[in-house]
Amino acid sequence: MFPGPKSAQIRARLGMSSPRYYRRLGEIISDPESQRYDPMTVKRVIRSRRQRRTARYEVKSAHPSVK
Repeated sequence: MFPGPKSAQIRARLGMSSPRYYRRLGEIISDPESQRYDPMTVKRVIRSRRQRRTARYEVKSAHPSVK
């Protein structure tokens, strides 16, 4: 992979913003054709996304904001 922030690499290599990349990635992994074409990669991306989301919410619930 190339060095540097991921968002900069997404723009340099793919010519799109990070939000657009992640939106497109979500569309791709939701497409049944993608799942038939490369099921292991789709499962890996979904699993990775789920793990990051779970970790993010566990951190928030462990440190609730005080108001």
